[in-house]
Amino acid sequence: MLKYTLKRFGQMILMMFLLSILVFFLFALMPGDFFSGNRKLTPTRLAELRALYGLDKPPLQRYFIWLGNVLHGDFGWSLKYNEPVTDLLKTYMFNSFIVALAAMVIAWTIAVIVGVYSATHQYAFVDKLVTVIVFASLSFPSFFIGLLAIKFFAVDLKWLPVGGMIDTGSNSTGLAYVLEVGRHMILPVLILAFFSAGGLTRYFRSGMLDVLRLDFVRCARARGIKEHAVVYRHALRNALLPAITLLGFELPGLFSGAIITEQIFGWPGIGPIQLDALNAHDYEVLMTCTLLLSFLTILGNFLADVMYSVADPRVRLAQKAEA
Repeated sequence: MLKYTLKRFGQMILMMFLLSILVFFLFALMPGDFFSGNRKLTPTRLAELRALYGLDKPPLQRYFIWLGNVLHGDFGWSLKYNEPVTDLLKTYMFNSFIVALAAMVIAWTIAVIVGVYSATHQYAFVDKLVTVIVFASLSFPSFFIGLLAIKFFAVDLKWLPVGGMIDTGSNSTGLAYVLEVGRHMILPVLILAFFSAGGLTRYFRSGMLDVLRLDFVRCARARGIKEHAVVYRHALRNALLPAITLLGFELPGLFSGAIITEQIFGWPGIGPIQLDALNAHDYEVLMTCTLLLSFLTILGNFLADVMYSVADPRVRLAQKAEA
């Protein structure tokens, strides 16, 4: 187990190094930069600014300078926002994180409960209703459902705020601030959870149906074990094993943010920052976001492989045979 973990960790480090090369040169070779789009700059001033920020150096030299700074925790300077990239992303990334985490917990809870119930009541009315709702969540665009929710819950019923993170002009602190932020989170969290739960529900329903047809489930029923115990103690445990791999891919989503949803609800997350950086050719911000998401994707796969080997004895036997 330890040998396999160290091997996977070494592969993760190598993959991150190769990804850093790919990410940097993809952005370095893109046409234009932050200054080239400013028509007010004279050619002389444009050359001075490019030299000041090191944009006139060869891409290979710039890569090693950038890599050395990254290894020291310096991800560059945002020309769009005129502040260090680390300071810029710190707050906005946390805002995206709390919304994505809440949405993920709700979506996975709903998906497990509804998926198991739908699988154990196959072709019943509830199963058909769940199928309709799931396909609706996969068919409708997020901006349409988001705007519809704002129109109904915020404008017509006035139950929830239209958008933002806090009320306009609010000076609340402590518990009042937490409750205010929580009230503004309700709509974006529910919209994200709705779209995430749809595909997850079908995934858990399909996995549960496959497990319920296996021989060990039939044997458990033949021994007279109660149906509740068969479903939740035997079948569900095995049906959730593949979800460990799926959970590893959820890690980048906790930090990447939902660009469209955050734009609709005016939530100050990482999504609008990425859009602004893209429009302004602020490549330092874009490279940091891309590199961070790449790292989280690799880390999620690494953790999923380790957890899968811990949860499933068959995987441990396969790893020993491979070693």
